Order: sequence, then structure tokens, then C-alpha cells
Amino acid sequence: MFSLTPKRIGIDLGTANTLVYMVGEGIVLNEPTVVAVTAEENRVVAVGREAKEMLGRTPGNVVALRPLRDGVIADYTITEAMLSYFIDKACGHSRFFKPEVMVCIPSGVTQVERRAVLDATMSAGARVAYLIDEPLAAAIGAKIPIAQPAGHMIVNIGGGSTESAVISLGGVVVHSSVRVAGNKVDEAIAAYTKKKFNLLVGETTSELIKIEIANAVLTDEEKKTGGKTMEIRGRDNITGLPRTIILSEAQVNEAIYPVLMDIIQGPKTVLEQCPPELASDIIDKGVVMSGGTSLLTNFDKLMTQVTGVPCHVAEDALLCVVRGTGVAMENIELYKRSISKK
Repeated sequence: MFSLTPKRIGIDLGTANTLVYMVGEGIVLNEPTVVAVTAEENRVVAVGREAKEMLGRTPGNVVALRPLRDGVIADYTITEAMLSYFIDKACGHSRFFKPEVMVCIPSGVTQVERRAVLDATMSAGARVAYLIDEPLAAAIGAKIPIAQPAGHMIVNIGGGSTESAVISLGGVVVHSSVRVAGNKVDEAIAAYTKKKFNLLVGETTSELIKIEIANAVLTDEEKKTGGKTMEIRGRDNITGLPRTIILSEAQVNEAIYPVLMDIIQGPKTVLEQCPPELASDIIDKGVVMSGGTSLLTNFDKLMTQVTGVPCHVAEDALLCVVRGTGVAMENIELYKRSISKK
């Protein structure tokens, strides 16, 4: 049975994961932002979860890659194919009308990068394409009452970029976008095992280490004992043979600490530029953290220590941005000041 009203969907196009929200149904899709293509013809072989399993494991004629880097499109054609796949999967192939699509993007992107997202969304089969800034979408999704004449601060830490913004009266007052986030944490872990143990580990392994034993703030006891440990398998850089090592929480902390400090630089800049009236509101209410990387153990504690402002992680931190994009899509009239469209 054809639906005679066009479907309306919100897409959180992330560097690590892409989530799709369908108006009236909620979140219908959550897949890794990975595409596998053939090396010769650049033909798409797999998208999403299936393609992520291929990362670092593909034969010579197939390449698994991430079409977004640091929160923006790095490969236009592949992003378009991926968006088309996600829109088809969410709406079904037999659609009578093209859907209306809202995509969320980092606030620090250039006009050219904005244009690229709009064009890719239209080419992927959208009837109308809207863009919303990531911090605003995250704030809506974290149920922050953004329309009030009071300052609220949101820090969205994803895979490719960290977005910090102070929001008041439904708009962004000050914002900062740092292109350092979860992926850089993974890279720091891989670089550390190579330097300290001469062991090469892949992207998937370093991400697993981050999820399992990464800790932003160690207790004195953990510093002394090294904390939790994990068995890591990889390839020896000297002999070229597979090898196993034991990695401790304290060692992972040593590896990722400089990157975490770089991430915190974004919120610090925003706090420094924030108007005094709004700054006092933020000290009262605290900073809300969203995005997958904010779930890193004790990251909120480290941020509180460095900035001196209480920080807490939003409920369902991973889903804040896509929920906010979906809510903005449902109430487009309310948020039209903050949305650009094509």
C-alpha cells in the first residue's frame, strides 16, 4: 500500500556511525559509516555493518573505507551511494514520493562542505534537503530547553569532531568545532602499542581497547597497580609475526591523555568566549556531554577537573544528535531559523 504523504527522515551523518530517524517511527537505522568498494571500478560492494567487518580484512581488489573524515565528506561519490543506500533501507525501495531529509553537520564546516552535503543528499534521492548544526541537534535530543533566555552548554564528542556550543533563545551564541575526537583516540592507542611494544594493531582492535579499558581519570590505586588489563593480539613490527601482549588501563591512559586534553580545548575556548550572563547560567546548570566518545570512562570527571564547570553525560548520549534531528524535522516551523534547506 502506498503512503500518499512523503516520508520525513532525519540523518545523523557521523564519521563513525550513521543513524536514521523516521518521523512517526523513531530511530530505524544505526549502522557504521563504512563503505566497501572495488578497487578498479569504484563499485559499492557493501555498506554499514557488513562493510565494517571488512575493515583491514579485505582482499586486494576490495577496499573498505570511511567516506567521512573529521565530520565532513572526504569522498563525495561514495557518500552519495551510502546515503542512497540508507534512505532506501529506511523508506523501502517502492516509494511513491521522494522523502524529505534533514542531515546534521558539524557547526564549523565551510560553505563548500555544506553545499557538498546538500548536493549529496539531493542526489541520493531526497525531495528536499535540510541541514541542521550538530550542537543544536544534540541539545534538542538531550532534552535541553533551548528556547529559554538562559545559557545552556552542550559538548558533542563524536568520531571525527568535537562540537561545543552555548545555546540560548533557540540559537547558537558561541561555538567551537575541533577536528579531534574518538578516531584520534583510537589512533593514539595504535601509535602507543607500536612505539612501546613494537606491535601493530588494526583500527577495530584499537577501538575495542578504547571501549574495554580506556579510562580518563585513574585513582591512586589504579596508577600503582596499572588497573584492568586486556590481552591484545597484533603483528610484531620487527619479525612480522603475530604476537600477544598484555595492555593495562594505566598504559592506555598514558596513550590517550594528550588527545583527551586536545578534545577539551574546544569546550574551554567556548567557555572563554561566553558572555558573562550566560557563563553564570552554565556554572549553575553544568555542561551536557553527548556523542559516543563522551561515554569513555570518567571523561566527564576529567572535563570537570580541567574546566572547573560541572559536566555530566546526557541520557542515551549516542542517540542525542539523531533524536534532535528527528524532533527538528517534526517541528520544522519551530526551528526554521536554525535550518538551511535546498
